[in-house]
Amino acid sequence: MFENLEVFQEKYKELEKQLIDVNVINNSELFQKVSIEYANLGPIVEKYKEYKSTKENIEDLKKMLQEKLDDEMKELVKEELKEDEDKVSEIEEELKILLVPKDPNDNRNVIVEIRAGVGGDEAALFAGVLFRQYTRYAERNGWKVDVMSTNEIGIGGYKEVVFMIEGKGAYSKLKFESGVHRVQRVPETESGGRIHTSTATVAVLPEAEDVEVEINPQDIQIDVFRASGNGGQCVNTTDSAVRLTHIPTGIVISMQDEKSQLRNKEKAMKILKTKLYDMKIQEQNKELSAEKKNQIGTGDRSERIRTYNYPQGRVTDHRIGLTSHKIDAINDGELDELIDALTQYSQAKKIENMDKELN
Repeated sequence: MFENLEVFQEKYKELEKQLIDVNVINNSELFQKVSIEYANLGPIVEKYKEYKSTKENIEDLKKMLQEKLDDEMKELVKEELKEDEDKVSEIEEELKILLVPKDPNDNRNVIVEIRAGVGGDEAALFAGVLFRQYTRYAERNGWKVDVMSTNEIGIGGYKEVVFMIEGKGAYSKLKFESGVHRVQRVPETESGGRIHTSTATVAVLPEAEDVEVEINPQDIQIDVFRASGNGGQCVNTTDSAVRLTHIPTGIVISMQDEKSQLRNKEKAMKILKTKLYDMKIQEQNKELSAEKKNQIGTGDRSERIRTYNYPQGRVTDHRIGLTSHKIDAINDGELDELIDALTQYSQAKKIENMDKELN
């Protein structure tokens, strides 16, 4: 597996030359592409150099053992040999992780959609909890949050909220959050103290770039109307709200949060492009074998992935069987324990599949 890494070293040298090539430097798009590829290959090449150096040292030590050595020297050589052999095993595991195929969307911004599911107002209130949870997580990572569309119920909950999180690595961290989230708690309006179960769905979509999604203007029907608030109350006296209908797919995006019709149209178009890009990704995933998908669970957004149990103060992720008793901290955006465990599980599955393919 690791003997073939010379090709990475050669590629790394080639990219290094390109980075000082005037033609590449003067082409900002190409320079950025080469820089990213160079940065991604760096850790692999450095780890491979360490691997080769340690392997060479092992061979030298084995040759030394074949020579006439006094007992004390022989023991020292054996001890160093054992240390290097253990070190090679560690490096091999590190290399496996570095060689796990990177998701090309990992560094993208994301558009997150949270919708109340089963449970009426309690589900909408839970959607509000999840919205705050993810915005707090974004704040902890220094990411920017841009609320794109909301449908509030007036008591702090949301039938639907759509927002963008802008920040390096946002998708890599949040991509496992897509699915059905379940809450078990006693609503404030429940006089009998009975526990209610409600749900909310979360969809995390990597933001599409213009070059990836081409939309024919003739495929879009644009309707404008007056924005309204809760209960149909008119909040705008001009036709600023926008509804985009993508005729080939039937996708409908309505946007009314901004006072400007142009701004609402821009936001609606951004969401439409992202949804079309996501459809493209889903189609590509269907073409892959189940083994090569390397997804946690089924990847289906209708799958129940997590339960928040308030009476017991616990959060359980059903995909990896992890339970945390820090529900308040998690709701305040301290998601690293869950996200790190999901990431490690995903990497382990990918490494397992790599080993199967090699064997």
